[in-house]
Amino acid sequence: MPYLMSVTLLWAFSFSLIGVYLAASVDSYFSVLSRIGMATLLFMPLMSWRQPPRLALGLMACGALQLGLMYLFYYQSFLLLTVPEVLIFTVLTPIYVTLIYDLLHRRFNPGYLLTAALAVIGALVIRFDGLTDRYLLGFAVVQGANLCFALGQVGYKVLMERYPAHPPQHKLFGYFYLGALAVVVPAWLLLGGDRYPATHLQWGILLWLGFGASGLGYFLWNKGATLVNAGALAIMNNALVPAGLLVNLLIWNRDADLLRLGLGGLILVASLWLNEAWIKPATAARAG
Repeated sequence: MPYLMSVTLLWAFSFSLIGVYLAASVDSYFSVLSRIGMATLLFMPLMSWRQPPRLALGLMACGALQLGLMYLFYYQSFLLLTVPEVLIFTVLTPIYVTLIYDLLHRRFNPGYLLTAALAVIGALVIRFDGLTDRYLLGFAVVQGANLCFALGQVGYKVLMERYPAHPPQHKLFGYFYLGALAVVVPAWLLLGGDRYPATHLQWGILLWLGFGASGLGYFLWNKGATLVNAGALAIMNNALVPAGLLVNLLIWNRDADLLRLGLGGLILVASLWLNEAWIKPATAARAG
């Protein structure tokens, strides 16, 4: 749990740094490529290359999903939504984490669909008088990012469980970033633009995001995921939302519609309470 808590604090500023300083002025594909490239450089000297092919490929698949595809969705969402909206819409991630973990262990509970539907209602409340194609597309894009993030971290946790004799995780994590690079390099070559960082501040933010938030952050987060159960992992995913919102509202977005954000956020939190208080216990009782 200390690993997950420390990364939550580390990532709390990332949402706003991207939304305020990078999203509208720096090409999103270049931002993603630079972040993952820096993170890869951080772990390449530590790599242990003699690993079972299935383990190496599995780690690359986790990186491709959790970091590569997730970032492609994530950066696009800032072009469609405000930072608080992006943060609020990540509240569905814990439900995805629990659902995917159960599916990988051949369990399924349709109650998750009910909690997801309630969360969608909460998202609509946030902008009930301003629903546009752009807003609805933004919501869908964030869910794509949430799903990739959940798939990657749950996949990593299950993979480490299935290979208990693996070397120290810092000697394996380079595969994770190589998998992410396999996604973002073609995306940048095919879709990237020519809007590069133009100020020292933008380059500094990219360096921080690359070596700090992406390099150190994702390693600590995934290592922490292997040390807790799926329920705790789901809860910690949701801790990112209030931490990121608090930073954004206090520093950069003081004129946000707090009433609407609060009401929609309460409905979203209610969906999680329903998940924790009713659906999970019912699933555990049936399994027992």
